Amino acid sequence: MELLHLRYFVAVAEELNFSAAARKLHMAASPLSQRIKDLEHELGRKLFDRSTHHVALTDAGTALLPIARDVLDRVGSIRWRLDQATKPVRTTVFVGMPAGVHPALRERLNLLADRVHERFEVKRWPGTTTDLVEAVKDGRLALTLARLPVQEASLDTLHVMTERLGAVVPADLFKGRESVKLADLTDLAYAKSPEEMMPAYFEQLDRQLDELGIKKRIRLSNTGYQGTSEIVSSGLGFSVSMLDEDSAMRGYQLENMAVLPFEDFRAQLDTGLLWRHDRGAADLEDLVEAARIVFAEPIEK
Repeated sequence: MELLHLRYFVAVAEELNFSAAARKLHMAASPLSQRIKDLEHELGRKLFDRSTHHVALTDAGTALLPIARDVLDRVGSIRWRLDQATKPVRTTVFVGMPAGVHPALRERLNLLADRVHERFEVKRWPGTTTDLVEAVKDGRLALTLARLPVQEASLDTLHVMTERLGAVVPADLFKGRESVKLADLTDLAYAKSPEEMMPAYFEQLDRQLDELGIKKRIRLSNTGYQGTSEIVSSGLGFSVSMLDEDSAMRGYQLENMAVLPFEDFRAQLDTGLLWRHDRGAADLEDLVEAARIVFAEPIEK
């Protein structure tokens, strides 16, 4: 028995007309009729009751029809089943996301996920830069976005974004101002977010501000960025944050707050994409290569 015999049988069973089935199969009716007789002979059962003007399935033919369709469906699915069985295993990987990541970086990560979707399922994982870097080092995360600088010999870093920073000040004290000088801030305290929340860069920034005459400090604990916003909104101090209005950090802004550029001081926050260099040449090679392409041009805001 050949598959063609089953295909011919199904065609005739669906049409119940040899001429119509022959046209569907692009063949003559006579050889089609002969193939059905060959199949009946091999099975030892009559499959059709035939007359000059009528064709009907016998009980055996009715029983064979779903079996024949199932066999043909299985044969027809061999190609895609083989593709499924031999394609690379899709791996779920996690990418670290520190708080306040700019929407433009989220868009780039979405592009990366689309680019590697056949090989990797990319999921985001939140945390502080310190915790996310540790998670990459011990293999729990494949990649992470992190606030630079990060000094880790085992990690490779791709610079992906530079964001200009400005002074976040009580709006009522700086009404009508479009920028500030450091001298304008000396009477205010610099409100620092909890150390566990802050990237290493802000420690450098704190030292710079101190050297430049900003001596007063308000040190917060057991609170997040919202706590810093409360201090500024209340007029008790100032902080430093992203100037770009599209920054996710603007979501922490409260009433009586303004973000102004510095006139005499340049502050910026750099963000990088990090991975373990031994994995970048091994199981994550395709992911890292795709990331290098997607993040080829660093974003400046």
